Amino acid sequence: MDPVSHPNDVLSSARGSTAAATHYDELRGSTTPKASNPASAPPESATNSIAAGAEFTGAWSQFFENLETQSGTDMDARAASLQRQIRDNGVTYNVYADAEGPQRPWSLDLFPLVVDAPSWQHIEAGVQQRMRLLEAVMADVYGPQTYLARGLLPPALVHGHPGYLRPMAGVRPVGGRHLHVAAFDLAHGPDGNWWVVGQRSQAPSGLGYLLENRLAVSRQFPQAFHALKVQRLAGTYRALMDSLKAHCPAGADAHIALLTPGPYNETYFEHAYLARYLGLSLVEGSDLIVRDERLFLRTLRGLVPVHGLLKRVDDQYLDPLELRPDSTLGVPGLLQAIRAGNVLVANAPGSAFLESPALLGFLPALARHALGEELSLPALSTWWCGERSAMEDALARLREHTIKPTYPGSAIHTSFESVIGHSLGQTALDAWAGRIMRQSEDHTVQAYMPLSQMPTWHSAGSGQRGAMVARSVLLRVFAVSDGLDAVGRPHWRVLPGGLARVAGTTADIASMQRGGSSADVWALTNGEVDTTTLLPTALTPAVLAQRKRLVTSRAAENLYWLGRYTERSENTLRLARLTLECLGGENQTSAPLLQWLSQQAVANTLVLPGTPSAVQARRVFERTLIASLASAEGATSVGFNVRALKMAAATVRERLSQEHWHTIVRTEEELFSQCARLAAQGDYSPAQALRVLGEVSDQLAAITGAQTDRMTRDDGWRLLSIGRHVERLHFLASALARSFETGAVDTDGGFEALLTLFDSTITFHAQYQQSRDIAALTDLLVLDRDNPRSLAWVAHTLRGRLAKLAQSPAGELSTMSLQVPNPDTWDLAYLCETPEGEPSAPALRELLEDLSDCAFDVSEDISTTYFTHSGQTKHSVGT
Repeated sequence: MDPVSHPNDVLSSARGSTAAATHYDELRGSTTPKASNPASAPPESATNSIAAGAEFTGAWSQFFENLETQSGTDMDARAASLQRQIRDNGVTYNVYADAEGPQRPWSLDLFPLVVDAPSWQHIEAGVQQRMRLLEAVMADVYGPQTYLARGLLPPALVHGHPGYLRPMAGVRPVGGRHLHVAAFDLAHGPDGNWWVVGQRSQAPSGLGYLLENRLAVSRQFPQAFHALKVQRLAGTYRALMDSLKAHCPAGADAHIALLTPGPYNETYFEHAYLARYLGLSLVEGSDLIVRDERLFLRTLRGLVPVHGLLKRVDDQYLDPLELRPDSTLGVPGLLQAIRAGNVLVANAPGSAFLESPALLGFLPALARHALGEELSLPALSTWWCGERSAMEDALARLREHTIKPTYPGSAIHTSFESVIGHSLGQTALDAWAGRIMRQSEDHTVQAYMPLSQMPTWHSAGSGQRGAMVARSVLLRVFAVSDGLDAVGRPHWRVLPGGLARVAGTTADIASMQRGGSSADVWALTNGEVDTTTLLPTALTPAVLAQRKRLVTSRAAENLYWLGRYTERSENTLRLARLTLECLGGENQTSAPLLQWLSQQAVANTLVLPGTPSAVQARRVFERTLIASLASAEGATSVGFNVRALKMAAATVRERLSQEHWHTIVRTEEELFSQCARLAAQGDYSPAQALRVLGEVSDQLAAITGAQTDRMTRDDGWRLLSIGRHVERLHFLASALARSFETGAVDTDGGFEALLTLFDSTITFHAQYQQSRDIAALTDLLVLDRDNPRSLAWVAHTLRGRLAKLAQSPAGELSTMSLQVPNPDTWDLAYLCETPEGEPSAPALRELLEDLSDCAFDVSEDISTTYFTHSGQTKHSVGT
């Protein structure tokens, strides 16, 4: 097949795609010249005539040569497969951290950014050199401060930065190293050189996402991946873990955790992913506590020492006692534990000032002073406007540069989105000049440089041919600590690859928060490919013990509520279906049945108190119930419980399979979208509502199956199961008790409705045919140990799970277990006996009340014993 003769062919599309004028073209290894007459320059969509047939660089030529097929249709299929894989794996980046809305799927381009071996060697050496320099800056700023005294760094820039932490002054970090992980944003300039645009040191994101990118993209191009000798990633992660443990107070036996802000952070997926990959405990600030200047993790079995933290929380939120007092993300007393030398935190708190773009302008002179070297990886020229001469120089060329905040994200300084000077009109440019002169310290000006552009595959949609499109790209490179070098100096390893951020449009801004995407980065090597893995070479008993997952008190509480909300969702959904079916069925005039259904609906918040009952206004009640199905406030109906289920699951996502999580997300999305569609159409018919509830019921069954058959039976799962049984015990006992109070159980319709609510209709009729006897009902719904919906089965299972959780000896029950009435003592004849002059079955009614009350008591004791640990004086917890 002649590739040039087929416009949808990959090579033909590549030849027709070129970088915009003055941008470096990654495909061709050259800069596209600027047209002599700008008016005659073709738009991006018409670039086929530009450099048609131009040769690609060696690396890109080899990439295209090793594609299994050159068909553009195949590229479309691969792009669709890639996006499907991202969705199926639940990879998300929630830009606005919206707890109420669906999370945004991670955006990943089909083609990788290919960096040849010589270029990567240059980047690697330059990043390692900059890491040595930044470590020296940290050691001096929090030590003797000679750089400030000699004017190599402006004291106002450092001490005025909110990221400079005075409580850390004079503190030597555990292991003697301040920086364990850092990231550098690099741009490939029109001159073919790589330039530093920015650096991240507090909690740089991307180490988890780039792993997912590598797995996803390498599967699309396996032949090219192996032929190009792409460097692997695992060895760098192993080096990081080995280095962290070596620097921790406990050495190789150190317990290291990853500190996350929580599930509503935009990069929470990455936190959970990275914790699983590195074998770390994923913790939030509330999981940790400081005692005697030591850090501990709250677990179900007591406090477990933590020797190291890989933090993904910004420094100012780490300790509410000494930093931001309003922070709920940190740990009170953490800085004191750090000062005492009892815990390693990577990176050491106080590195945020390194992220200021203004610092880049002072690093060349610092490198000559501290290292005796010139920086081999230059940064874009930068002027901090806090210095008058620099401000005047910057203002003279403002249109040619980029305006950046000196203190990005600061609450006490002016912060804003970066602005490219040439994109502004004269009036706007004058306004910015005025702001800079009035608030000079808050502004930094950096030279503008067109970003290089890489090929991306744009799938036009169904029935349309995809094409290759050039997009601007920014490369984030990571450096991690790696012991000492040959002369005993701190050494860092550069992750061979990185995270490429690709602009979403023709704009020269590569930002995920502005609709951009990401790309895998293939760093090539001329040597042997490192095949290191994170798997230990020998799974000794000690290694296996370390890999046993701890259950934190927070995770335990969320698993418990995951179980409760799963059961509650099923119960309210079954009750809603039953109610709608009865309101339109043959027993719709039965006052006892309607009264029972109305009370159940109010008790389970399917409708609000004060809503006319089904006895008073059946259609009004029905319409109100349907309208409230997807309510997330007010009448906390099915939708509220399903959403609460998803939120509880999100906090323990690292413990759920991808299928489990995906089913939960899909269930919540479909319920709310379908109910919103019916509401928009004004369709409140029972038939449509029952259809929606039927579909959600099937999905809840899948969620229940995943919890029952796809989760390890550890303490976390036991609490999830206990939560389900506590919820089931209260719901069923209360429902049965109300059927006696309203007299519904004495009617044919009420009798059948009870069997339906207990999901026991088929079993009852198989055993008792058409009997309407209370004794038969009691036997199946209360006493039958083979019926998982009977109260005896629930009580018996709950007692056993509580005893197992308390680690009671075999055959013995815990104090908490004994709170649940013992089904071995229940007697059918006694429960069904009705003394003359008394209501029917008083003993059964008393038992039902006891079961309902004990559910509340057990729930309260579980909370105080295992979650808040405030009940340890009452209950003994094993250690």
